[in-house]
Amino acid sequence: MTAISTAAASDAPALKDLLEAAYRGDSARQGWNHEADILDDERTSREELDALLADPAVTILTARDGQSLIGCVAVTRKDARLAYLGMLCVLPRLQSSGLGRQLLDAAEDLARAEGAAAMEMTVIDSRDSLIAWYERRGYVFTGERRPFPVLRDPPVNFVVLEKPL
Repeated sequence: MTAISTAAASDAPALKDLLEAAYRGDSARQGWNHEADILDDERTSREELDALLADPAVTILTARDGQSLIGCVAVTRKDARLAYLGMLCVLPRLQSSGLGRQLLDAAEDLARAEGAAAMEMTVIDSRDSLIAWYERRGYVFTGERRPFPVLRDPPVNFVVLEKPL
């Protein structure tokens, strides 16, 4: 069991490195949970991370091996009923170790403790194995689709998944 703690503003550089390694480029291809074959730009900018870390509605939880970040997840309070799960990632070499599940459980526990009745997330619609992973953990497709924030050719869309807490 890895200790999970809340990220600090000083974690931004390491979070940026972790997110890029887990989601994009050749390093991401070492794991099963990546977007490297769909998207080739940066996952998030340092400015976006700084803004998330400064936002009182957002909590980023981190898993560490010593001082090194090995996983993270963000929980955003959308309203009194709903929390949003984002940026769940684990270093590719540690994927399938149970750490992602541990981070997901911690995120859900945090949302429950803050009074949320449900957790929502968006997943790129072509990521069937990831959608199935979340479905095995109680998330269901709401029927809603949302456009990807950046226009792509071919288009990329999100499906919305939700789980009652």
